[in-house]
Amino acid sequence: MKNLIAENFFMGSVFFGMMLIPNVIWAGELSSGDTAWMLTSTCLVLFMTIPGLALFYGGLVRSKNVLSILMQCFTMAALMSILWVLYGYSLAFDTVGMSAGVTNINSFIGGLSKAFLFGVESGSLVGTIPETVFITFQMTFAIITPSLIVGAFAERMKFSSMVLFSALWFTMVYLPICHMAWAGDGSFFGEMGALDFAGGTVVHINSGVAALVAALMIGKRKGYPSKPIPPHSLTITVVGASMLWVGWFGFNAGSALAADEAAGMAMLVTQVASAAAALTWMALEGAKLGKASVLGIVTGAVAGLVAIIPASGSVGPFGAIIIGFATGLICYYAVTKIKARYGYDDALDVFGVHGVGGIVGALLTAIFVSDTFGGSGLAEGMTIFSQFMAQLKSVVFTFVYSGVLSFILLKLVSMLTGGLRVSEEEEYQGLDITLHNEQGYYQEN
Repeated sequence: MKNLIAENFFMGSVFFGMMLIPNVIWAGELSSGDTAWMLTSTCLVLFMTIPGLALFYGGLVRSKNVLSILMQCFTMAALMSILWVLYGYSLAFDTVGMSAGVTNINSFIGGLSKAFLFGVESGSLVGTIPETVFITFQMTFAIITPSLIVGAFAERMKFSSMVLFSALWFTMVYLPICHMAWAGDGSFFGEMGALDFAGGTVVHINSGVAALVAALMIGKRKGYPSKPIPPHSLTITVVGASMLWVGWFGFNAGSALAADEAAGMAMLVTQVASAAAALTWMALEGAKLGKASVLGIVTGAVAGLVAIIPASGSVGPFGAIIIGFATGLICYYAVTKIKARYGYDDALDVFGVHGVGGIVGALLTAIFVSDTFGGSGLAEGMTIFSQFMAQLKSVVFTFVYSGVLSFILLKLVSMLTGGLRVSEEEEYQGLDITLHNEQGYYQEN
């Protein structure tokens, strides 16, 4: 009896003593290293939109429209941040009613239990990082996805129409696809076994398809394609592309949600896939035109970055190089041949790079995840064929869902705003002056 009393006293003393230890030790589950990496990754992904994507797109348009592109990207950063806090995070990541092996309405969209971030406290954790950090990290994905779409209708869409469409598209398209892919056990894509480590379907196929629909519905720029419409500053574009490349490490390696070996491999494969795609695009241009272009190599690099996204958590360096090579080849022909053949004016090649690149990466993930090719290995019960079919189903579903909903939303926005497109005179003068009463470049007399 005495021994029992002594033992209980000892355990109670230990428990009480541990409560007096500073929280960083007592909490145990919180990793300061993981948190530091995720804070860095969050900054890197935001850096991809502003200034990276803004400058990449800004250099590609004519000088009379450069501010309109910068304005659109900056607006997306502000608007999506607020919508994400109000209801976006909850609809994307609320898991109430979800369970492994069960497909129901909750598999397609979350609820509103965390609307206005209700219940999120400073001490709330997601894995080993604060939930607040996870929320902000995912917020940056919600920012860049609709920002990508603006490249398709650059130089000709009303600002009011763009803002309303982006808000509706974020709500009706992005959030459900995000939930289906990343909400965990019971999510629609998760139940079919589809892999999307960092957003091949959620971000790039999703936005690429919406961009194609928008380009078709809004119509061609005046003079396209008979009149050349060259970029006004490839220097700015290269600077933006460089920022995208650097920021992409946060995009992919950050999706590991930890500073661990998965993040390290994701960083490595991101670098080599982008390099392989850039060199492939350069070689194709050199062989066909006799000269390689700066625009070509940076476009190839971005295509490679897109394609490795769904695979970055599961493939090795060999698979990444092959994915980069294949993406450089296929996206090159999508941009230079397919667009010309069908005559649509996807001004900044959002579909050709992001949509096509995302599809290539998603499908090839099924092959190179196999440990035969240096990947992390297929899930139990999966073969390369069954994994490929799971990837294909997720791609087709995203393509159809995003395409149909984007069409409906653009029709609705057109009715509400009196048309999607600026007037012919406004387009001729440039959107900087006509929509924002400013100029990117002033000339002194």
